[in-house]
Amino acid sequence: MNIPSELKYTKDHEWIQIEGTIATIGITDFAQGELGDIVYVDVDTLDDTVAEGEVFGSVEAVKTVSDLFMPLTGEVIEFNDALEDDPELVNSDPYNKGWMIKIEFTDNSQLEDLLDAAAYESLVKG
Repeated sequence: MNIPSELKYTKDHEWIQIEGTIATIGITDFAQGELGDIVYVDVDTLDDTVAEGEVFGSVEAVKTVSDLFMPLTGEVIEFNDALEDDPELVNSDPYNKGWMIKIEFTDNSQLEDLLDAAAYESLVKG
């Protein structure tokens, strides 16, 4: 299981890469492995401001559909269009080509609620 140390994580298995006030968000290697083959990524919140903890989209796998939860309050400014034609990028490259959205956030205090790699690894390994 791949858990890059430079990223932040949520208990809901999203990863977050912070660059200034822009956050790139996707699901973790652990999450994509649990879901199985991903066939569709649905994000209908582009250009919307979504609060921390609210659903920003969903991932459909062969066996299930799973909601995606916003790790930080922010405006969804970009969706990874490559996922429309190639949703399996989430399975094959969850931390690079399989990213889902980019948001612009303003509340830096919410970053304190995110997990570092060691804390996320403890969460998934129980």
